[in-house]
Amino acid sequence: MKPRTICENVYLLGAVDWDRRLFDALIPLPHGTSYNCYFVAGSEKNVLIDTVDPAKSATLMRQLDQLPAPDYLVINHVEQDHSGCTPMLLERYPELTIVCNEKARAMLIDHLHVDDARFQVVADGDTLSLGDKTLTFLFTPWVHWPETMSTWLEEDKVLFSCDFFGSHYATNDVFADKHEVYDGAKRYYAEIMMPFGAQVLRNIDKVTKYPIKFIGPSHGPVYDDPGFIIEAYRDWAGGEPQNIVCLPFVSMHDSTLKMVDHLTAELTDRGVAVERFDLTTLDAGELASSLVHAGTIVLGTPTVLTGPHPLAMYAAVLANALRPRAKYATVIGSYGWAGKTVETLAGMMGKLKVEFLEPVLAKGMPREADYAALDALADAIAEKHAGLAPRNFADLTVCRTDD
Repeated sequence: MKPRTICENVYLLGAVDWDRRLFDALIPLPHGTSYNCYFVAGSEKNVLIDTVDPAKSATLMRQLDQLPAPDYLVINHVEQDHSGCTPMLLERYPELTIVCNEKARAMLIDHLHVDDARFQVVADGDTLSLGDKTLTFLFTPWVHWPETMSTWLEEDKVLFSCDFFGSHYATNDVFADKHEVYDGAKRYYAEIMMPFGAQVLRNIDKVTKYPIKFIGPSHGPVYDDPGFIIEAYRDWAGGEPQNIVCLPFVSMHDSTLKMVDHLTAELTDRGVAVERFDLTTLDAGELASSLVHAGTIVLGTPTVLTGPHPLAMYAAVLANALRPRAKYATVIGSYGWAGKTVETLAGMMGKLKVEFLEPVLAKGMPREADYAALDALADAIAEKHAGLAPRNFADLTVCRTDD
């Protein structure tokens, strides 16, 4: 693709990766992704903001062939899908200067072995004049690495936010359709930003002091309705848990499955929404997205030897790493003779600020007493959820409102 115009002399560059299905050997990409960078042509100087994944470097180089040589390369974030083409750009443009903060400088030297002489280090709030355009560098740490910053283009009111406000969503549209991008943006937040919710809120407050007209993230389309994604982020990072039970489970001989089915039905009868995930076919992004608003996490697992099934342990590790705002958690499942399933899973979710509800473990196939215990658990969850907001299928009414 050719460079595409966002506004006068501001261009979207980069590559759409339609077919990529896994990111960082960890994150599923059901809708592909993009690697965005941006070119700002000033009356005196030109700047390239971020680069692309090295696998797509040829695409970026063809786009740069159609533009004047950049004087500066701004690196907002050092992760290689944004900075990975830096060495080849330094070779292509011998006079190119890297503009970044001190933490990014040190990381670029470590990760990419960049020559220390090529840097111009900036502090929070510093500006860079391109003649008729002015860049301001806003430090936005922990969205999602410690060195991350955003770049503000004053005259055109564009915030180049890198991973902040991004979405793994492949499209050839320049600007976001909020109805189409919402789910991908929420998954992206859940998988990458959720552990840093407090920092996300602080950085939202910081960048929204500026009159933003466009947000140019490093993944997904550009937002020409920035209020949509800003308010979505406020909800995801700071909203209260909803009347939802997130129920990831695995069953080996159907005993746990019978318990999961029974609890699902009982919670439904009590007006509690249930989002179930069979861990044998898990899309980790869907589970992460559910955790954004879940009030309770219920892990369903059989006992393998003396502990939980490995897939249940993976779900516990994932929840512990993402640190959702759920208020309650518990375990249900079956065992053959003995074990420490509950203790193991509870220990693996130690970072969660949750109240652990009474678990329900059946010896072998569940009996009437086990089903009664599940009924009592459903009662307890429904009572705990009485003060929570109902599940909002779109999370924000703006996502259901036509322009």
